[in-house]
Amino acid sequence: MLYPGGTPTQPEIISVALSKLSLGSSDMFADIGCGSGSVSISAAQKVKHVYAIDNREEAVYAASRNIKEANITNISVLKGEAGLILADLDIDCAFLGGSKNIDNVLAILMDKVPRFVVSAVRIETAALAVGAMKRNDKFKELLQIQISRGSELAGGTMLKPENPIFLIVGGEP
Repeated sequence: MLYPGGTPTQPEIISVALSKLSLGSSDMFADIGCGSGSVSISAAQKVKHVYAIDNREEAVYAASRNIKEANITNISVLKGEAGLILADLDIDCAFLGGSKNIDNVLAILMDKVPRFVVSAVRIETAALAVGAMKRNDKFKELLQIQISRGSELAGGTMLKPENPIFLIVGGEP
């Protein structure tokens, strides 16, 4: 899989995030800040259609290539500012993995999307998302997830931690 700059979403985080969205076969899903497209690829197996959105050229290239290699046909990769693109889409659920213009994007999600999850690595981003969701009666749950992976050490196994991730679940009360 090709990865653009930034931190890719770990498979375990993707699984938890998508489980919180209760995806259905008729759902239209948006992956905002799609990066490599790994969230889009996972969601595409469960929903009708996925919109993979990113404003970075290298991310659009990586996601497009990874989606093609996975032989998945129900994903549209869209390059541009998520706030502008989301205004024209009819979606049921979303994953927000980037923090650029989060205030604007989160406002749109809270206004028009019944189920969404925000992924954050920074405490400030998590606090911003939780605060906005609470003010708008859209907050459901905050999770902090820490994953460690086994690594060889002196003939044994040690655990090496990955960065902790916040998942903020929001949507209709």
